[in-house]
Amino acid sequence: MAAEPARERSSSAGYLSIGQVLARLSPEFPGLSASKLRFLESQGIVTPVRTESSYRKYSPADLERVRLALTLQRDHFMPHSVIRDFLNERDAGGDAGVPTAAPPSIVATGRRYRRDELLHTSGATAKLLDDAVSAGLVPAAESYADQSVATLRALVALDRHGIEPRHLRSMRQSAERDVALIASALAPLLRRTDGASRTRGAELAPELAKRLDEVRAVFVRTALEKLLD
Repeated sequence: MAAEPARERSSSAGYLSIGQVLARLSPEFPGLSASKLRFLESQGIVTPVRTESSYRKYSPADLERVRLALTLQRDHFMPHSVIRDFLNERDAGGDAGVPTAAPPSIVATGRRYRRDELLHTSGATAKLLDDAVSAGLVPAAESYADQSVATLRALVALDRHGIEPRHLRSMRQSAERDVALIASALAPLLRRTDGASRTRGAELAPELAKRLDEVRAVFVRTALEKLLD
């Protein structure tokens, strides 16, 4: 009966159990838990081997991969998908520099634009910008973020076809309803005070927004097919 455990000990020599990984990394990452390690595995960030008894065993390379993933998440607020792609590219021998990531927010921060810079960059007229502000599509501000440039560029293109900012108020209201829906879905995470939960909420928010956009796109395509049929 002792042969199987002995065989497992031999095959996993030099490997670490979940408890040993936690013992090594917890001083640096106090919030680390067994469930967090299993979550990293589900995200494809680390793939421990399994013994014949189905226990997880982590190699020294796995340990360093987990350490780097946790560091990128903690110090750079990086989504798991970005961490996974970065680690995979690095392990494949690619020259992967550490990617940049936004702080835990759906909208990344970037450079700021004065009003004249915003008009020049987007190609919008002053009237179009004023109409966009009145419709609540662009914030009234002394300086503007990158998303205002993207919004105005889209409005310029729509304006050529007679679609004005005032026609899009309902889209802004729909976006606000989407945010409320996402906030409700993430409430259990966002109510927690630990950094891991807040980071997980920040990762899930844009994913949920993307799924809502996908559903909306299907509705629009279906309606267009009926219109053009």
